[in-house]
Amino acid sequence: MPNNELHPQLAADCHQLGQMEISQLLLMDNALVPWFILVPDTDKREVFELDAEQQYLVQQEINALSGFLMARTDVEKINLGALGNLVPQLHIHVIGRNSNDFCWPNPVWGQEQKTAWTEEAAEEISQQLATHLKGGLVNYTPGVKLRPKSQ
Repeated sequence: MPNNELHPQLAADCHQLGQMEISQLLLMDNALVPWFILVPDTDKREVFELDAEQQYLVQQEINALSGFLMARTDVEKINLGALGNLVPQLHIHVIGRNSNDFCWPNPVWGQEQKTAWTEEAAEEISQQLATHLKGGLVNYTPGVKLRPKSQ
């Protein structure tokens, strides 16, 4: 069953960048690390619950974002996570890490230090991603947004 709403916490914490093959693409509003979040179009809560095609598409999105981060930023490592302890809606973190970042080698989750992205910077990242992915295996449409779920 498609999921056309975004959990309120994700809506509050992120910039909505656009739509990928199967997922809404978000940018965590913390410019201290390049941090994308994929929200697959499903009501499932766990990656293993997705059917084989959905899992394949999500993995292709992860690969595309990871490639973008390695090609366009100075990251040394990609961290992936689908925790869901606080936000039950299935979402996958794709985070670029560098030994010089603000909390290395600790996890980025729960860190108080933040620097917000401007709308202009988030839009620029979205456009860079669209250019980077053009003609690749994963489609990306900038500017597509989900409505926040009502509480």
